[in-house]
Amino acid sequence: ECGDRIGFRWPLWKKWYYLCVVFLVQLSMNLNTTLYSNGIEGISLEYGISPFALRWGGAGAFLITYSFGCELWAPWSEEFGRKIILQSSLFLVNCFAVLVVTSPNLAGHVIGRILGGLSTAGGSVTLAMITDMFEPDDPMFQHATSFIVFSSVFGSIIGPIIGGFVEELLPWRWCVWIQVIFGVFVQLLHFLAVPETRASVIMDRVAKEYRKSGENRYLFGPSENRRIDWVDVGRIWMRPFRMFMTEPIVVAFSLLSGFSDALIFMMVQSFGFVYWQYGFSPIQVGLCFIPIGIGYMFAYAIFFVFIIRNVSLRSKRPQDEYAQYESRLTPLLWMAPLLPIGLLVFAFTAAYFTTPIHWLPSMIGSFLIGIANFAIYMATIDYVLRAYGPFAASATGGNGWARDFLAGVLTPYAIPMLILTNYRYEKLSVFMATIVLVVIATVLCGAVFLVYKYGPWLRHHSKFAQTLA
Repeated sequence: ECGDRIGFRWPLWKKWYYLCVVFLVQLSMNLNTTLYSNGIEGISLEYGISPFALRWGGAGAFLITYSFGCELWAPWSEEFGRKIILQSSLFLVNCFAVLVVTSPNLAGHVIGRILGGLSTAGGSVTLAMITDMFEPDDPMFQHATSFIVFSSVFGSIIGPIIGGFVEELLPWRWCVWIQVIFGVFVQLLHFLAVPETRASVIMDRVAKEYRKSGENRYLFGPSENRRIDWVDVGRIWMRPFRMFMTEPIVVAFSLLSGFSDALIFMMVQSFGFVYWQYGFSPIQVGLCFIPIGIGYMFAYAIFFVFIIRNVSLRSKRPQDEYAQYESRLTPLLWMAPLLPIGLLVFAFTAAYFTTPIHWLPSMIGSFLIGIANFAIYMATIDYVLRAYGPFAASATGGNGWARDFLAGVLTPYAIPMLILTNYRYEKLSVFMATIVLVVIATVLCGAVFLVYKYGPWLRHHSKFAQTLA
């Protein structure tokens, strides 16, 4: 009875048209996390608060509450549909952003940021829309996932690139007004252009139409008579955190992905401190994020080719467990180590030598970090989606929560870490702080090789993971 109204039956061009709109929605959500940071100096002067405290109350608090907001919104999108939940989320985020920019006091400003983060649905809903339109075995499923992952990571660096111009040329409030303007635009675009994608919600609506027209008074949708079970909702809310604590694959990949993402947010806070030696203006500091964006594009192109080859491998070897699961991690075996390598390049070129060398080599380090960050997010999400089947949403929820939570916790400490690692010598402090990050990245990247080798055993001994029959 639903005909072509179910997402799986839409033509491919229509699916990608909707994904392009979702791309902009996700871009808007992640823009909110970083553009704010370019206004910190102006905000701290206006409200009489230290920049460090504001990095906690404005930047870090938004990311921390964002991490929980993603998990809180997800179950409701299953129950009431993706569209109304995304619309509600975007509306609230825009409203609280207006509170941030118009509040006459610091308390209202910080409350607006906290509630804005909590109101952000994020990837928990946008990634779920892919499952509404593509079957798991559809070759386009991985391409769609890669596309939305790209929007997420790219949105985080658009903020400082735009923010450099805003910081230098405009009052700090424009760092928030731009968020509001873009947020309202994508909300209207999503409202007008994207229909409901959740199959059960569409079926409920079709059943109501049949009863109303009199064609079939006894036709009911799968969710019409189901009431909200708060116990069940609580269980669903807690499942991502439970899996984060008990599933080795989830915890290993979540910590790696979270740390990788946190590095980008630490760069947002610390690049001005690092590049002061070159006399960079805020605009020039913002442009330093372009190499990271180029790294994202390069990694996206590599995954585009890899996915085509991986789909071919899986079709040729449908009963091969490696082909169906661990082969998805193959590009990560050489791209994940680029994270500590990129940090090492950055440490030696930006801060090791007493006399500054040219800034270009440090950008190569940023480029390598960008490649690694995209690859880690994409490959871990792709593997977890396949490995955990019906529990994949909770497993990826743990990944998303770790990315935002660790970013929020580490963001305020970016500059203090650079200074306090060696307080006598500013250049050496940057070098030593980055070496600490290199060591952590190296340890976490080891998880990729362990899961690649022992993944079958871990999945077969998991309470949640799907295994081959």
